[in-house]
Amino acid sequence: MRKPAHAIVLSIVVLDAMGLGLVLPVLPRLLREVGHADALGWRYGAFLSVYALMQFVGAPVLGALGDRYGRRPVLLAALAGASVDYLFMALAPGFGLLFLGRTLAGLCGASMSVASAYVADVTPEGQRARRFGQLGACFGAGFILGPALGGALGESWTRAPFLAAALLGGLNLLVAGFALPESHRGRGGRLDAAALNPLAPLRWIAGFPALAAPIAAYVVLGLVGEVGGTLWVIYGEDKFRWDGFTVGLSLAGFGLFHALAQAFVTGPVTERWGERRALALGIVADSLAYVLIAFASRGWMAFALFPLFCLGGIGAPALQSLLSGQVGEDHQGRLQGVLASLGSLASVAGPLAISSAYYATRGFFPGLVWIAGAMLYLFCLPVLLGRTARRPADADRPALRGTPPGTGA
Repeated sequence: MRKPAHAIVLSIVVLDAMGLGLVLPVLPRLLREVGHADALGWRYGAFLSVYALMQFVGAPVLGALGDRYGRRPVLLAALAGASVDYLFMALAPGFGLLFLGRTLAGLCGASMSVASAYVADVTPEGQRARRFGQLGACFGAGFILGPALGGALGESWTRAPFLAAALLGGLNLLVAGFALPESHRGRGGRLDAAALNPLAPLRWIAGFPALAAPIAAYVVLGLVGEVGGTLWVIYGEDKFRWDGFTVGLSLAGFGLFHALAQAFVTGPVTERWGERRALALGIVADSLAYVLIAFASRGWMAFALFPLFCLGGIGAPALQSLLSGQVGEDHQGRLQGVLASLGSLASVAGPLAISSAYYATRGFFPGLVWIAGAMLYLFCLPVLLGRTARRPADADRPALRGTPPGTGA
């Protein structure tokens, strides 16, 4: 991978994640202010879900646009939109306009699919898992720094984190505009209406049965990840009696371990053992962590499980690399858009189902949902037991690498 382009993309991801994380600590307070009520009711859940929903809509569209017109212009447009949108939310006087701003932020936040496609463009196949892991690490690092800074700024003025996010977005745009080269010369020409249909890439990917098993496994990994993301805070408060400081400390520690694992473990393990074995290691580690925390009786035990949880994080970039290797160069944007879209869809549906299941079962066994999450990994067996072929097909199709339909690779 070209080193300058690599460093620029990683810096873009860090700044983008910081901008997203900056506003999270003040969202409940801001919604109470504009709603003139202490009870948030449905507003907070809707405010969180609409972001993921719009990423589901926007990610495949931006990916397809990147394939057609090149990564750089699409990424620049998304970054510019995000910066303007944060400024809009900083000035929005009521919930309706804030909700509109959050909707637009979700569309612009789908730029991660374009960044992933950029990485696939300029990285040899054998190193893609390492680079995807570094992308995840940079996003995690930005997401550690963002909430900490946003919480401090929000103490003086609730809207200050939004202004800071807008400034970060502007800086991001300047870095990309002046220093980021194009990685993919698109075909150009007229874009048909089907490319703007967010469901079209899902229908495109459904036309290739050989990708069914790894795509399904990617969805499973997303859903299992939502178990931890949804339950961590409420489980810690319910079972371990964590206060706010301990919750924040646990999130920061988890983010740090996760970033280190993504940056320094994913690449070497995948390059040495291969993508399927790296995926298997991640699944085993994550499953074991879920089962152990289900039976943990002391808060320190959750902290002790950080390395195991974060070792489980190598599974997603390994699977992403495996899928990337099955798709031709002209369709990397579309594939990464599909993956980002499916991840966002899991972020919409997963928390609602997981939180409902937790509150229904915590009276007799609070850890049951953790165990159920570990059992979901059984649906990944077709991928773990399959084979990988590495030969590109023709450029007009998604260039499956010589894998006949139905082999589960």
